[in-house]
Amino acid sequence: MDLHVVIGHGPAGAATARLLAERGKAVRVITRSPGSAEPGIERVALDATDTRRLTEAVRGARAIHQCAAPPYHRWADDWPPLAASVNAAAEASGAVLVMLGNLYGYGPVRGPMTESLPLAATGPKGRLRAGLWEQARSLHEQGRIRAVEVRASDFFGPGVTDGGHLAARVVPQLLRGRPVLALGDPGVPHSWTYLDDVARTLADAAEEERAWGRAWHVPTAPPLSVREMTDGLAEAAGVAPVRVRRLPPAASRVLGLFSPLIRELREIQYQFDRPFVVDSAAYTAAFGSAATPVGEQFRATVEWWRRRVAAGG
Repeated sequence: MDLHVVIGHGPAGAATARLLAERGKAVRVITRSPGSAEPGIERVALDATDTRRLTEAVRGARAIHQCAAPPYHRWADDWPPLAASVNAAAEASGAVLVMLGNLYGYGPVRGPMTESLPLAATGPKGRLRAGLWEQARSLHEQGRIRAVEVRASDFFGPGVTDGGHLAARVVPQLLRGRPVLALGDPGVPHSWTYLDDVARTLADAAEEERAWGRAWHVPTAPPLSVREMTDGLAEAAGVAPVRVRRLPPAASRVLGLFSPLIRELREIQYQFDRPFVVDSAAYTAAFGSAATPVGEQFRATVEWWRRRVAAGG
């Protein structure tokens, strides 16, 4: 069987590993912590910045799916050695490198984001994410590796928990009939990328030679505001809509004193204060893959959260 190595076991890495296993692939997950085994998935505990050990772990792989990300406040220190190690392992093994990216590299833009936009971010996180892809693309163009980047907007769906803007802070609240707080303007259009679509695109891109050497946007449903998404989730849950209001800036600053995530989000506040729209038409036109219908997204997400809440999660 083809061996696919997934680096990172957050929501995207876990979903990708499960999908690959369902497709009959041999799957090896690289993560810092051992964790529990899953059917068809081998788990190897190692630090992916250890180039020697990582290179050994990916030997013989057809593809490396790079889904790992350092803690938000550690990006500047931890991303460069991680990226260097992964690139070196891809070069040594000959495996296709499929990178999970985001939209930070574009910076603030007017209108929908397409893959043809320049990577013109001015903030440190945006510049860093742009640089990670530019490094990999340069190695690809030199013929040293084969690489593709799959870019997603904010994750949404089953498996997305504390890090999601429509996850732990939203779904349990509306299931209990409680108000929801949004980090920005809850009425502006925003693109949400369904986690299963992320996993499917990461898995497919490894097999599509035509995809390599460039970045693609994950098929993503038309944008909906936080308020519209919350109303859709409430309807899917069969509960009354709840009030959605913006978290006051003063409260956000106070939370930032205790939460590195909230504090670091200030750099990308523009994504929540004005329309933030991704255009994924290029990938759909090239490969015929579309986003999961949003009604199905809502139903699956509500069902997953109901099970999690009932279990005390």
